[in-house]
Amino acid sequence: MDAFYASVEQRDNPALKGKPVIVGSPPTQRGVVAAASYEARKFGVRSAMPSVTAGRLCPKGVFVRPRMEAYRNESHEIMAIVQEFAGELIQQVSVDEAYVDVSVLHQGATADESLELALPLARQIKAAIRARRQLNATIGVAPNKLLAKLASDYQKPDGLTIIRDSEKVAFLQPLPVRSLHGIGKVTEENLQRAGIHTVGDLQNHAGDLRALVGSWGPELKRFAFGEDDRPLDLDDEVKSISSENTFLRDTDDRPTLRACLKEQAEDVSASLGKRRLAAHTVQVKIRYGDFTSLTRQISMEEPLTDAKEIYRLGCWLLARERLVNRPLRLLGLGVSGLVETRASQLRLPFAS
Repeated sequence: MDAFYASVEQRDNPALKGKPVIVGSPPTQRGVVAAASYEARKFGVRSAMPSVTAGRLCPKGVFVRPRMEAYRNESHEIMAIVQEFAGELIQQVSVDEAYVDVSVLHQGATADESLELALPLARQIKAAIRARRQLNATIGVAPNKLLAKLASDYQKPDGLTIIRDSEKVAFLQPLPVRSLHGIGKVTEENLQRAGIHTVGDLQNHAGDLRALVGSWGPELKRFAFGEDDRPLDLDDEVKSISSENTFLRDTDDRPTLRACLKEQAEDVSASLGKRRLAAHTVQVKIRYGDFTSLTRQISMEEPLTDAKEIYRLGCWLLARERLVNRPLRLLGLGVSGLVETRASQLRLPFAS
């Protein structure tokens, strides 16, 4: 879906159409941006940015409080439309994004013929979502998940891109290496130091990529040529990554708690990186001396991977909810709503 949270707000309140809508706390309060419309993104406003920063970048931005229940309900309606047209083979990866496998509808066709036959279905899905939900979707049609994801990001908003099997190598060549699934900031820096800046450079690299990226080298080489045999993950079990610390003595010492939270954020971020995942939701967990436990969370439209962002959102949740009102026995930080990484997810700005 295109700028999902903000688009729902613009649809439900026509006065917001065409305006730079920022979903999140107002800039006069200590808060963060959950999502931004395309009009606001032109000013540099991004998900997870402090609201005060967003207000400074976009003085005429219209701030709207998040309505997570409305977005979840809308997601349910949209996925039902997709299932109606495309069948049961759907992997929903976030509230506004899914993979669909329709290859069974075109058995006997060549790879490129199958893709061409899928284009009318993609147009029908886009038209049905627009007609029934008054929202725009962008769809990528390709031979596998890697390329379909790239295609879905290629012509936003309201786009439809096909990457044919016969054209995939040429399509990939000019793209930055960061575009490939699983390449984060550290891996990108390692590759660039070796003179590898584009996917074409990866395709032409004669050496062993394991020297640069470890055991992932052979798979990365396949990705560079558009080869990806990952099946849809049809398991809808909620997955999460978290880190917790139980203190030897209950404490409300702020420096101690911040240091703990920072270390947890780094652990969680490292775990996301190893699994080549990003997270939509950040959660804090606290336990007091009487064993009373509380959790609070916040969800972003654009997923997170960076330890600084996860740490800052954890600190914000503790402050917003005034959770450290007495000494803590336990402090935990976690993420959920996990999705596969992509380039745009790894460029979120950080401001203290």
